[in-house]
Parts: sequence; structure tokens; C-alpha cells
Amino acid sequence: MHIRPLEVDDHPATLGLLVETFAPFFEDYVRPLLGEQVFQRQHGHWEQDYRDELATLHAPESGRYAAVTHLPEGTITGLVSWRFDDRPHHGEIYLLAVSPLHRRRHIGRRLCELAITHLRDGGVEVVQIGTGGDPFHAPARALYQSLGLTHIPVAVYLGAT
Repeated sequence: MHIRPLEVDDHPATLGLLVETFAPFFEDYVRPLLGEQVFQRQHGHWEQDYRDELATLHAPESGRYAAVTHLPEGTITGLVSWRFDDRPHHGEIYLLAVSPLHRRRHIGRRLCELAITHLRDGGVEVVQIGTGGDPFHAPARALYQSLGLTHIPVAVYLGAT
């Protein structure tokens, strides 16, 4: 497995990775949880949102970085993006996705470690990463805790107006 910066040519494969990774979360968990009306307003275009966001993930001139893992033949197996926060000495791991076919191989750990190292080298003293409290995100929570990050309980409420 190799890690390198995200390139424009990676966007189609990376979008496929994001859809494959997060479809079960959005379609099987979030949609029934929120109900159709709130889901449509909040996440109804989640695939397009990822498509639109891909072009902004790796913009070093704006303090945003992204890297992918890939197999020797080029198959992309993981993605991480991170950014420097507007607050001094703060940074965020913004997005992490690992192909379901390649999980349990420390890809997520290696990607997070890369991002944390880059942020630390850039002067960041506090790193933030968010995830869900649902069963889908349990492996992510375990990873972040194993990296020494502290879980901060947060409650978010949504409703249609």
C-alpha cells in the first residue's frame, strides 16, 4: 500500500470510494432515523455533495490537504483530508474513508497518522475529528481513541420547519 497526495485524476475513483463507504450510513441509518422530509433537506444530495467537495479537498494554498492510499496496480483503498483551522494551533481531520474491501489493514490508522504528523509539523497543537455515535461509526471511534484522541459527547437535534 502506498500513500500519496490526492490528484484530479483520482476524483472518479475517490468518489466511488466515498459512495461505497458512506451509502450504508446515509441510506440505511440516516434516512430512516431522520424520516424522508428531513433527510431530503439535510442529506438528500449526499452523493452530489461529495462530488462537489472533491475538488476542494486538496488545496494546499488554502491550508487543505488530502491523500489517498492505493495498491500497486493503482486501486484507491482510502482517503483522508485535513485542514488547518482559522483558530491558531488548531487543525481538523475532515474526512476519512476506507474501502470496505480493505478494512482491518491499518489503512485508516496510517492515513490519520499522516494527517496528524502534517498538522503537527504545521504548528497545530489540537487536532479535531468528528464522527457519529451510531453503530456504523463504532470502528472509527475505536480508531480515534487508539490514536489518543478524546471523545467529547455532543448532541445534535434536527427537525423540519
